[in-house]
Amino acid sequence: MKYIRKALLLSVLLFSLVAPMTVYATGDGNIDNGGGSLGSGTSTNYWSSHDEGVRVTVVNASDGSVVSSSIDLTNKSPSDIKVHFGQVCKTAYKNGTGLSARVGGYTYINPAQPLPQIISTSSGGANLAAIKRYFTDEQVIRAIAGYVGMDFETLTNGNYKLLLEPIAYVTFEGVRTAFTATEAAKYNQIRGGMLRKKMPSLTHKNLPLAMFLETSDLGYPAWGGSKTDKASDEDIISSLGLGIVRFNEIITPEVIAADYEYRVNTDVVTAVTVSGGQSDPDHPVSVSFSILGNTYTVENVYYPEEGQQLVWVKWHTPSTEQYITISVSVSGGGSASRGTITANIVDLDKNPPPNPVADDRNDSYRAGNAIIPDNVQKTSAAWSVWRPWWKEYWVWHSDWQWHSDSHSDSCPVGCTINHGHWEDEGEYVDEGWWEFDLDRYSASLTGNMTLSTDEKSPTATDTTIKSGYGVNVTVNARASTSQSSATTPPQTAVSYFPEFYYETYWRLLERTRSGYGAVFEFQNNHYSTYNRRTHFTPIWMPDGEYKVYTYLLDCWTPDGMLCMNLTDSVQISGDLWDDWHIAPQNAR
Repeated sequence: MKYIRKALLLSVLLFSLVAPMTVYATGDGNIDNGGGSLGSGTSTNYWSSHDEGVRVTVVNASDGSVVSSSIDLTNKSPSDIKVHFGQVCKTAYKNGTGLSARVGGYTYINPAQPLPQIISTSSGGANLAAIKRYFTDEQVIRAIAGYVGMDFETLTNGNYKLLLEPIAYVTFEGVRTAFTATEAAKYNQIRGGMLRKKMPSLTHKNLPLAMFLETSDLGYPAWGGSKTDKASDEDIISSLGLGIVRFNEIITPEVIAADYEYRVNTDVVTAVTVSGGQSDPDHPVSVSFSILGNTYTVENVYYPEEGQQLVWVKWHTPSTEQYITISVSVSGGGSASRGTITANIVDLDKNPPPNPVADDRNDSYRAGNAIIPDNVQKTSAAWSVWRPWWKEYWVWHSDWQWHSDSHSDSCPVGCTINHGHWEDEGEYVDEGWWEFDLDRYSASLTGNMTLSTDEKSPTATDTTIKSGYGVNVTVNARASTSQSSATTPPQTAVSYFPEFYYETYWRLLERTRSGYGAVFEFQNNHYSTYNRRTHFTPIWMPDGEYKVYTYLLDCWTPDGMLCMNLTDSVQISGDLWDDWHIAPQNAR
């Protein structure tokens, strides 16, 4: 029973956030966020993480005027709120509505699709991508339309926008209180700064910085101030504590067609083909790659007449996402297949799954819709290098020379004959030519994946687990190559999960062993009490196969990237609540 008690405590601590399922992105979220660590509270002034919600108001897209009553969405059941300020939105306060405290009667809605974390805490920041996905999800928008009494098509026809405001449920001076960031700032002014004095990290930093605008809209400016420092009452009232969802606005993002896609902080190979004329040791070709201010020159590039040669450079990508342009120049004759190469450098460690909660639900989940991805797979590569060698062909080149001799005793007096002889003083000349042999190289990638039940799950077997507990993954990858100088080890593995239909969220695995025989595992999960390398299955996951998909990639060669699809599964049978039994303690 001791282990079951520990399991319950663990599950309550670990399952603190649900993952919203994006069906169709209906709106465009104008939302950014910040925040940071929280200070410690007191017995009469404190806030508990995830004790939060979001106020939603429909406003006119043209002038921002209020169209609907405001509604407060929350995953909690804050029926104990004693003091609040009514469902008044930021625009109403902006237009002159005064702050009016009310006692009791606080109303709220628990949405069918639970909210992601909104306010950052010391243990983990809110996921901006998850917030945007949630409030632009078609099913969420449809639910909001129903809550405010509007037709979905009307709400999303482009004439309206959603105004979002984060809410905190706090205990202030011993009284359970609800307020938005704007209400907290106004209340702080009325109370002579008492709120900022008692709860500064929440009311003047994490709550107002939970949402602000990326671009100006509805008369509110984009926030250009600090994303980690406490803000003033004036800045909060004018610029913070809000997000906006727009509908049917045509936004054309910048599209850059990249020749390569690389990951950040990765060893990669970039290649071009050089051809034209003949390149040999007598007429060598060199190729220069200009990358991020550095020039990499490959000298002594050889190939026969009418031939070509693959030329590559191995380099390390920067640590930040960006598009870069690589310039290629050829000297000594010939030309490159590309004079300019574009590369998109992406960071995959930016969208881990939110943490599910222990009483989470997803009644709309259909296991049959979770289709395993079929990404491009390449497990072998081949390339070659021309090696010139001299074919000797020796030819005698004559050089006849006359050598005069002196008169002999037999010559009569007055002999005028020119005595001497001809001699060939020529030499052999090598009139050979360059021949070329083709040295062939290759590389291959193999790998396997093992999905296992976490040992902290008290009732799991090797292959079966109750939903709500964690699973671990181990990926073993091996690259074999005949030219290691031209081949990188496998460097990246990314896992996707059935509860998100193998999209929306993923986990970038950590390489726990480097080299050509690499090992990858989940990163330490900061939601785990034991900081384990685990992924928690959602409590609502139905019984049956739970299959995780991993894409193994970034094994680079001159012939491109080697990559492969991997899967493994465990069985779900029951859920963690099955491990619980409450009974009176036996009297001793």
